[in-house]
Amino acid sequence: MAMRAAWALVLAVGMGMGMGGAAPARAADKAADNPALEAVLAGDPPFQPQSLRLVDVPAPAGPAVSLFNGRDLNDWDAWLGYPDPARTYLAQPGQSSIGADKAAIAKIFHVVTEEGEPAIFITGQTWGGIVNRGDYANYHLRLEYKWGKTRYAPRLDLPWNNGLLYHSHGAPGAVYGTWMAAAEFEIMLGSVGMVVPVGPNVTAMTEVGRDRALIDPQRRYMMGGRAVTVQQPAWNVEAGSNAEKPVGEWNVLDLYVVGDQAVHVVNGVPVMVVRDLRMREGAGWMPLTHGRIQLQSEGAETYFRRITLEPITRLPRVVQD
Repeated sequence: MAMRAAWALVLAVGMGMGMGGAAPARAADKAADNPALEAVLAGDPPFQPQSLRLVDVPAPAGPAVSLFNGRDLNDWDAWLGYPDPARTYLAQPGQSSIGADKAAIAKIFHVVTEEGEPAIFITGQTWGGIVNRGDYANYHLRLEYKWGKTRYAPRLDLPWNNGLLYHSHGAPGAVYGTWMAAAEFEIMLGSVGMVVPVGPNVTAMTEVGRDRALIDPQRRYMMGGRAVTVQQPAWNVEAGSNAEKPVGEWNVLDLYVVGDQAVHVVNGVPVMVVRDLRMREGAGWMPLTHGRIQLQSEGAETYFRRITLEPITRLPRVVQD
């Protein structure tokens, strides 16, 4: 989930979701308008582009599991947010979530045949998500996605947007009445692989450089950069590079997770390494090491297929050429 440009700047106040990707005009001036954010970013080194690759990819530790049976969504639960998605990030949305209403859900999530193969089709018209019923830890998840043709308000003039949420936990709709708390492997045009803590009770650590070409918070993954916790007021970290294919083509996402660490890979290119995933429990923070898989609906038609998960015991390594 991510927002950008003028709409993003309005809704950023008090929110815990992500922004990123291509910058609007004069993006570099925005952080200076936010003293609290500028103070957090002040120690970030300048971002330097890197060529990263994956090595020592782990062999499966057991048989693969298909999360999509190709026939129906019986292995998934669904939840929808507000009737007007523009209310999602408001502190007082003035609406109740649609929730688990079956008739409404059936209009948003479908199984279709796309290019001769079964796929999950998410219209994006109402925001929410489908959540696989399994609870998983220590795995390699692979899926393919491509964008459809249509976007919906309030994202008509913004990039296509969706998300792969992992380690999802807690109540449906606990975050902005719309999603389960989770860590996010962002799926947004130009920003695929960004890390976003979904909700204020999730954090992660990664390494960053400051990329002033981005809208706030101007942080991009950079191996060997400054180690930071991803939390307010710097609510996300952009992918290290844009490895996505053009709109309308299938993309392959690989998510490697072991314990409280994760590696995000887009079309074979590692774009994010995350560690110290944490969730708040009472007054303290605990490692976030397992949970459910959640696919978003957030304003853009999206197809998903070939969703498989296999157990692993270690992460691949990411190296710089």
